[in-house]
Amino acid sequence: MYQVLNGLPVWILGALTIWTLPWKGVALWKAAQKKDARWFVALLLINTVGILEILYIFIFSKMVWKKK
Repeated sequence: MYQVLNGLPVWILGALTIWTLPWKGVALWKAAQKKDARWFVALLLINTVGILEILYIFIFSKMVWKKK
């Protein structure tokens, strides 16, 4: 038998963690390099299983924002 935590098998939680960590690391690195403090905090605090991180890496980090 396998252990269940909050209705999910433990191996699924482990797989999600392994999937999320590299994406979060790269996204945080890019946000820090671009000095995007708001994105850095959002990426650090919001856990979307890598979805927000992937969007930031491939879409939002390449956008040029006008600064006032």
